[in-house]
Amino acid sequence: MSVTTGFGTVGRHVRSLARAFTTPLLPDDVLGTLNPLWSRRAPRAKVVAVRRETADTTTLFLRPGAPYAAHLPGQYAGIGLQIDGIWHWRTYSLTSRPGDPVLQVTVTAVPGGEVSGRLAHHTPVGAVVGIAPAEGEFTSPGGKPLFVTAGSGITPVMGMLRSADPADLRHAVLVHVDRTPAEVVFGPELRELAARTGLRLIEHHTALHGRPTPELLDELVPDRPAREVLACGPAGLLDALTDAWPDVRVERFAPKRAAHMDGTGGTITLSASGVVAEAGPDVPVLVAAEAAGALMPSGCRMGICHTCVGKLTAGAVRDLQTGECHDAADQPGRPVRTCVSAPTGDVTLDL
Repeated sequence: MSVTTGFGTVGRHVRSLARAFTTPLLPDDVLGTLNPLWSRRAPRAKVVAVRRETADTTTLFLRPGAPYAAHLPGQYAGIGLQIDGIWHWRTYSLTSRPGDPVLQVTVTAVPGGEVSGRLAHHTPVGAVVGIAPAEGEFTSPGGKPLFVTAGSGITPVMGMLRSADPADLRHAVLVHVDRTPAEVVFGPELRELAARTGLRLIEHHTALHGRPTPELLDELVPDRPAREVLACGPAGLLDALTDAWPDVRVERFAPKRAAHMDGTGGTITLSASGVVAEAGPDVPVLVAAEAAGALMPSGCRMGICHTCVGKLTAGAVRDLQTGECHDAADQPGRPVRTCVSAPTGDVTLDL
């Protein structure tokens, strides 16, 4: 008898038995109990290796238990971590090539970030995490690209560089910003890639030269107007680039907020679960509800994927990205994105 991992011979036999003998449970309910990696409804992945990139950044090598559709270079996936019985989800760029049987996500521990800190510093080989389908429109360009990245903003671009034809990289430019050479995520690999393919790599170290400006980048890459520019990094850098270069494509790891907010905070009532949470001014519903112990649907956590949407049945919320106020009195049951919506007074959502 042959035995394989994931959905091999054993998995197929168990699935067949589950279909025959489980009522009213679905086969996935039984399979998920026997082995979380066999579930298709709640996909999981096993950590098969861990590689430290820098002091605060770690690459996790993940083998999905169920077949995983090939992603596009530059896309991200939701990664779930169970803490005290509650699943917490965050999104991370996939840094492996599409179709690789082992996926890679590279996680930088954010100060005060419970999930990123655990994933980056305390994830052992053999751990099981949740994994969502790949999403995102920040994907590989054509022609002669200019990549501008800073800190962990290199991660989606690393997926593009690894997937590119080496012959095409001689036409590409990468300007990467980090504090010191030792803190550059994937630093040795990027330098080797540049030496081998002709990729033009420009490292800008802020400890010596301060933060770069669009004007400085134009000096470093004089043919910038003829290139497609893709940028990923801190909000300050991306805001400066989008103001100076209207055609730049950006990937943000945090939602861009409207310049002026006048949210008041309030009490959030989740009518379906019965959870009640308190939110301060400009605190998203999602963050406040999770802090109160609610199991909230979420994906990208920055207003893109719409996984976190809930119906507003009472009160008003303010969209932190646009500043627009949505009031249930005007449109009862209006869907709102809880990750970028803050209460303006007391609110009730059907979640």
